[in-house]
Amino acid sequence: MLNVLAVGGVAALTRAQVPSTSTESGMIYRKLGSTGETVSAIGLGGAHLARPSEDEAIKIVRSALDRGLTFLDNCWDYSNGECEVRMGKALRDGYRKKAFLMTKFDGRTKQATVQQIDESLQRLQTDHIDLIQYHENIRLDDPDRFFAEGGALEGVLAAKQAGKIRYIGFTGHKDPLVHERMLEIAKQNKFHFDSCQMPLNPMDAHFRSFANNVVPKLVEAGIAVLGMKSMGSGLILQSKTVTPMECLHYALNLPTSVVITGCDSMQILDQAFEAARTFKPLTESEIITILDKTREAAASGKYELFKVDTRFDGTIRNPQWMG
Repeated sequence: MLNVLAVGGVAALTRAQVPSTSTESGMIYRKLGSTGETVSAIGLGGAHLARPSEDEAIKIVRSALDRGLTFLDNCWDYSNGECEVRMGKALRDGYRKKAFLMTKFDGRTKQATVQQIDESLQRLQTDHIDLIQYHENIRLDDPDRFFAEGGALEGVLAAKQAGKIRYIGFTGHKDPLVHERMLEIAKQNKFHFDSCQMPLNPMDAHFRSFANNVVPKLVEAGIAVLGMKSMGSGLILQSKTVTPMECLHYALNLPTSVVITGCDSMQILDQAFEAARTFKPLTESEIITILDKTREAAASGKYELFKVDTRFDGTIRNPQWMG
């Protein structure tokens, strides 16, 4: 039987979600935590922009912005910076003003953090990043490194004071315990994150669940919930238990400000817009049905390899990125 308490918790959070607003394009918009910003509920994942040709990648980004998507995701390390370079080219010719631009950094020291933020600004061809996020908070000591003397936070605050960034968040995909520890240490340091990014998909509720263990704490603290890996980088679809639309609708149904999805073709971008256009709040019965379909396949984490395997951990394979 499905964990009724887990499902009840998800349903309760759904009922507490701030209503979305929408436009004629079908895109829906939500508040970004307690920042006062409003962003598209679907975000364009930057990691996939290295897959098509550069011209196609630019076309995807610009089409997304023209159709009403506003939230752009990227990272300093994606394809050795190529994803930021391509997004930067797409943001020329007035497109930057249409975007709420987010990228991430890997630095664990002040020096590495400052250097990576400056490199991202150059690649993205902008004078400021709307949201910067501490990437791959996946080790139990990563929160300590962020708040340490001479650590990443000092670099981020220096960049913010210089007007290079506006908001600060963190990401991670390994274990909700690491996210919970980051939130605890932030509270001890009287620091408030603006956002937090994590995997949110129909299998997550059954295994090392971010939705059950982290999301309620974020909602309570007014920290924007950013969902990623709604399809587990395609792995969840290989289980043949749920469809892409079910995955996106499930993540949108959580109290997410943004659900970030990778788009490496115009067809996949269309799918993302269709998910927004057709989204309606799921009933508790619909949630239970989706989670029941994925329960058995999710049990070992084999379709969420980013939680149990290191192949998705860029900073494990490239420790020099952390400085």
